[in-house]
Amino acid sequence: MLRFLIRRTSGAALILLLISAFTFFMYFAIPQDPALLACGKNCTPAALDIIHKNLGLDSPVPVQYWNFLVGIFAGRDFGVGHCAAPCFGVSFRNNQMVWDTMMDRLPTTLSLTFGSLIVFLIVGLGAGMMAARFRGTWLDKMFSGGSLVLSSFQIYFLGPIVLGIFVYSTGILDKPKYVPITEDPAAWFMGLLIPWVVMATIFTANYTRMSRSSMIEQLQEEHVRAAKAKGMSSRYVFYRYAWRGSVIPIVTILGMDIGGLLSGGMVTELTFGLAGFGRLARDSVINKDLPVLMGVMIVSAAFIIICNIVVDALYAVIDPRVRLS
Repeated sequence: MLRFLIRRTSGAALILLLISAFTFFMYFAIPQDPALLACGKNCTPAALDIIHKNLGLDSPVPVQYWNFLVGIFAGRDFGVGHCAAPCFGVSFRNNQMVWDTMMDRLPTTLSLTFGSLIVFLIVGLGAGMMAARFRGTWLDKMFSGGSLVLSSFQIYFLGPIVLGIFVYSTGILDKPKYVPITEDPAAWFMGLLIPWVVMATIFTANYTRMSRSSMIEQLQEEHVRAAKAKGMSSRYVFYRYAWRGSVIPIVTILGMDIGGLLSGGMVTELTFGLAGFGRLARDSVINKDLPVLMGVMIVSAAFIIICNIVVDALYAVIDPRVRLS
């Protein structure tokens, strides 16, 4: 396991380095001085020179990239102040430290991700297991048909409909907003309830179909049929043997989904007006704000890579037949 983690961590570091280099040098291929964004309308050459020095733009591009990498591990000094490690630079737009900006947005994305994750795992896996256990019955047809219909929906379509019905028309629920859970747990829950339900609706359909098909496949395995032939109860065989084997494909897609959600559910955040990682990424592209864009790209990629490493390591825990060599 240790060798596996070391090998995967080394590969992850190389991938992050390539992503950062590609983003950095592609950005400077744009024929526009990034300092102009911070200079404003009444920009003078003297003011532009000061901004170049304050933001570290007065060095050649390769030197800027090297300074950026050093800053992540050792921190950097800018004309606007010291940036402690991990330092992803200073925003070209508002002269704020990028790491502080990302940490301000991260709680919103974390709350949105794990709240919806709990809902769609409980509902989706539960519905899929029930459909597989009672295969061919009306319950199976109801869950399978419902998941097929829901899987055709998209957040940008379902979100406005739910908002129109429950917020603007009836006023049953308040407009979604993020309130820190440490300040008001009830307001935190109610403010994210609609995004959770909408996201869970989309993901539940996929997990219902996947868990159903995976469970049905496992029920046909030789070891499961042998356990039934020995006289074990159907319920015991279902949960003890079939369920464990059906988890692996679910864990695989779950790792990718969690990484994607943590890296920023842009459509969800824009639909419900939430200021998280996804919205920050969108704004950094529109504003051509390289430090923020670099920070979001690297942290988002790190989320996805870490989730994939954890998923691969869980294979050996779930299925003893899997070995990490």
